[in-house]
Amino acid sequence: MLKKLISIFAVGALAAGIVACGSSSDSGSGTGTASGSIAIDGSSTVFPFAQASAEGFQSDNPNAKVTVGESGTGGGFEKFCAGETDISDASREIDSEEEVPVCKKNGVTYTQIQVANDGIAIVTNPDLKMTCLTTDQLNQLWKKGSTVSNYDQLGSGTPAGEVSLYGPGTDSGTFDFFTEEINGEKGNTRTDYQPSEDDNVLVQGVEGDKTALGYFGYSYYESNADKLNLVAVDGGSGCVKPTVETIQNGTYKPLSRALYMYVNNQSLADKAQVKSFMDYVVANADASAKTAQIVPLTAAQLSTAKSDLNKAEGN
Repeated sequence: MLKKLISIFAVGALAAGIVACGSSSDSGSGTGTASGSIAIDGSSTVFPFAQASAEGFQSDNPNAKVTVGESGTGGGFEKFCAGETDISDASREIDSEEEVPVCKKNGVTYTQIQVANDGIAIVTNPDLKMTCLTTDQLNQLWKKGSTVSNYDQLGSGTPAGEVSLYGPGTDSGTFDFFTEEINGEKGNTRTDYQPSEDDNVLVQGVEGDKTALGYFGYSYYESNADKLNLVAVDGGSGCVKPTVETIQNGTYKPLSRALYMYVNNQSLADKAQVKSFMDYVVANADASAKTAQIVPLTAAQLSTAKSDLNKAEGN
């Protein structure tokens, strides 16, 4: 099991989008030569990984200043395609219909680098004794226009309890991914739930509501496993809970996914500190993932990430 999230990911720090500081996963010698600012924003799921990477990089390069925000994948791409940030964290791929044209219009070209993996965790308050839900049951519960008001309406031994739902807001890549995979279309969801782009707020909501059910990134479940009940998902091959193994090998389906950093190619070419940072991110991907409690890349995925970055850098 991955280590507990370090205290820097507390709600107060998350709410503002913070300047990275702290110790490196390496020696933290402070002898690096990188200097200047690096602006990162985007996914709250990727935020702990980006923050861990930023801390390590700044420890090695004290003259560099890395800011890491978490306005959600959609909010991050909005800033990125406007040229306001150097790197955009994303829990889904950039949208070819809505976001790619904006980047193109503004002359922003980019490279997609996979930095980690994730599974969307379905959780309940421990008082709501639910063990497994099929994707059909999740669809019945979450689809637009759903009239399910008590969990026992889902059948198959689901417990009784007034439906009280918590989930990501519409700027979240987790929201986009979940609604597309479970409800068949991005944005297809019932609206009578408690939304937030901050996964810690969702954790607190489910923890404090005895009939609550919610969904968010697996790492946020892992760091709060003693406060939440993890629900297995049956995607057609039996009930499977998200773990590092089931997320990496794809057996936790359909809710396993890749996590990305999108880097502005102009920043990569013109700002030495951005190139140095991305080199650090890929070289220390496994260590940063463990620190952040994010599911790390497989060896094959890491090899691809190195190749993609080398190509973007003209190597």
